[in-house]
Amino acid sequence: MTESGMQRMGARVFAALLASDSGKLSAAEIAERLQISPAAVSGAVRYLAQVNLITREREPGSRRDQYRLYNEVWYEAVSKRDHVLERWQRTMQDGAKVLGPDTPAGARAIRTAEFYEFMQAELVDMLARWRARFHVGEQRNNSAP
Repeated sequence: MTESGMQRMGARVFAALLASDSGKLSAAEIAERLQISPAAVSGAVRYLAQVNLITREREPGSRRDQYRLYNEVWYEAVSKRDHVLERWQRTMQDGAKVLGPDTPAGARAIRTAEFYEFMQAELVDMLARWRARFHVGEQRNNSAP
């Protein structure tokens, strides 16, 4: 995970959640399992929540937060990337206008925008095939596997 760009501590916490039977752990449980500080847990779970890999919840009647994986963690993470791709596409289109479409830099920006547009279309189709294959829509209550 770190080789693909994930923060080191985020990768460790994510792996701990994946390896837990329930798919959820408290901050104290994460710190104990990984032998890390509460501050390290805090930073890692904040990062993982920001990139849509985990969610924070509180058990009814409890004051302790639990961090848990989405039921379809990879589906959730990838499906939320659509907004990022759309923003990058617009940025490249705007950049191409500023640079001029006839310049080499402008042509690269246009080609990059086209690539993001292509990725968005393929992503929509790919996620639809995944939903159909594994009946994801029927179980998307965001509970752990």
